[in-house]
Amino acid sequence: MGTDEQSSLIRNGTSIPGTHPGDRYIRHVASSDLPLREIAPGRFVAELAEPSGLLGKVWVRLRRALIGYPLRTAEAAHQRIGKAKALAVFSSDALSSTAYATEEILRVLILAGTAAYAFVVPIGAAIVALLAIVIFSYRQTIHAYPHGGGTYIVTKDNLGTGPALLAAAALLSDYVLTVAVSISAGVAAITSAFPSLYPYRVELAVTAILLLTVINLRGVRESATIFMLPTYAFIICVGALILLGLASLVGIGPTPHPVRHEVPAPSSPLTLFLILRAFASGSTALTGVEAIADGVPAFKEPQAENARTTLLAMGLILGFLFSGITLLSYHFHLVPSERETIVSQLARTLVDDSPFYYVVQAATALILFLAANTAFADFPRLAYFLARDRFLPRQFRFQGDRLAFSTGIVTLGLFTSLLVVIRQASVSALIPLYAVGVFTAFTLSQSSMVVHWWRSANGSLRHLSWHSLVINGIGAIATGVVTVVVVVTKFVHGAWMVVLLIPALIGMMLAIHRHYVSVAEQLRVTTDEVRRRLRFGLRRSVAIVPIASLNRASLTALAYARSIADDVVAVHVATEPESGEVLQQRWREAGLTIPLIIVESPYRELLGPLVAVIEKLHREKGAPLVTVVIPEFVTAHWWERLLHTQTAWRLRRALVQIPDLAITMVPYQLEE
Repeated sequence: MGTDEQSSLIRNGTSIPGTHPGDRYIRHVASSDLPLREIAPGRFVAELAEPSGLLGKVWVRLRRALIGYPLRTAEAAHQRIGKAKALAVFSSDALSSTAYATEEILRVLILAGTAAYAFVVPIGAAIVALLAIVIFSYRQTIHAYPHGGGTYIVTKDNLGTGPALLAAAALLSDYVLTVAVSISAGVAAITSAFPSLYPYRVELAVTAILLLTVINLRGVRESATIFMLPTYAFIICVGALILLGLASLVGIGPTPHPVRHEVPAPSSPLTLFLILRAFASGSTALTGVEAIADGVPAFKEPQAENARTTLLAMGLILGFLFSGITLLSYHFHLVPSERETIVSQLARTLVDDSPFYYVVQAATALILFLAANTAFADFPRLAYFLARDRFLPRQFRFQGDRLAFSTGIVTLGLFTSLLVVIRQASVSALIPLYAVGVFTAFTLSQSSMVVHWWRSANGSLRHLSWHSLVINGIGAIATGVVTVVVVVTKFVHGAWMVVLLIPALIGMMLAIHRHYVSVAEQLRVTTDEVRRRLRFGLRRSVAIVPIASLNRASLTALAYARSIADDVVAVHVATEPESGEVLQQRWREAGLTIPLIIVESPYRELLGPLVAVIEKLHREKGAPLVTVVIPEFVTAHWWERLLHTQTAWRLRRALVQIPDLAITMVPYQLEE
């Protein structure tokens, strides 16, 4: 048989000799106008479907203008990024924190007056030492998990599900706060340069979150390209500012003119608790350090080596920027202000109101806005792993047109916008909520790695990697101590909300998991059950057709019911006394032999009596499965649906809870 002859038979829905009888239905669908391309007998590849309606075309063009053209699943490997782009994507959060970490230290110390300035540099040095410990600890994590060792995965493998969920909940909350703090700090940089914009800070923040959401929906590779320039511009500008400041310390370059803000009167004594609180606030400089270890799968090959190199580079750059800003802020005795950031004060001190000042502010604002991208890169990925393990809704596993985890990206954008509005885009109001989650995750990750190295030696001290175990052990102890300090010192200032939120998130994830396990258990089927329940012809089939009147839509449903069942019953609920009599008369005139049941409803209720009679027939028929065939007509325009009662849809919602009841909707298309 020739190809043309086969195509003719396929178009007519005729089976081809030598094929399975069911093949004609599959081939008939494939030969229609659907965008399918045949690659083998019985196998097809679906191409992009273009909508035919005007609204559909407009929506598709808008999506492609904002997000880009859809990518194939096979193109995922080509979306991986190199070290230069990875530094922009995964380091922007950590690098940008240098714009406000020193300011948060000063904001706490200034409560004890200018005498507390003596502790700025020691606290900064302690944070840099902690940074070095965390960097080398995560390099060990990447070495042990070369194909991706996110905190959740590492903790789950080594400590179990409970600690893994604690780490996941801590990180999810931290990612939301990362976006909120970064965006709010970026807005603060803008309003420092342009004070007239201060009343519009919330609107600016929400707009920035919306733009970031759209950019990330375009995919990792494209977002990395967009973020490279702001990240490297910030490193160069602030780095140059620090070098200029260091030169001024030895009398080289222009004379600095320190900015003076009013020093508030001391409101708290200089105590160990206050110093620890300042250290906890400054530790926000470490947020985002784990992002590279979590994002190893996004790197080009060799993934692990590229990730370790990028992590080290980030640590060196972060340490230099944070140390420089802290030292110069101490030297010039800069004072935190709600109206002007420390970086703005430092820039004005060194370069006054020159064009370079505005370049520094622009670069700072941009990286603070884009720092949120680290969370946009890691939150959806973590949500994917949780959804894969059935701890979050399955929608989080969905990859959108550009191979990005769209549900996670949109969810993060919505929650962050809500938080920014509630906290009025205030960095000082958001910072107390910050760092609890990230240091909890740090501690669990490093503790997990200690267990990993111990297990990998199989109890043999001779084969134990002491070097790796010691590094991760020091990391676990250091970050554990900082976690306690952060919780204790920030608890009454807002950290209590995160402390309560994390257990709530764990409870939610466990409830979701129980639901999915229960569903899987109830849907599980054995081979014997498959064979037993699919014996054709051994069981009687029953169909019930609810109808409002005898029309083309109901007639189509009745004809379909006759084709699938040998026992068909029509049911009509008479909400008006004459409607039942009129239908019976038309039934007799049409010579229909299908039994018709009339249910009078003196209270004009429709769904209740209809569901009741269907349940009654279900019991009386004794069939293992009863099909309710619901006729519905489909209007030509969407707005015309508003003119109808949507009874078919409401009935389906009411019947879906009845066991052993199949529901089939039979649409009848109306013309314009």
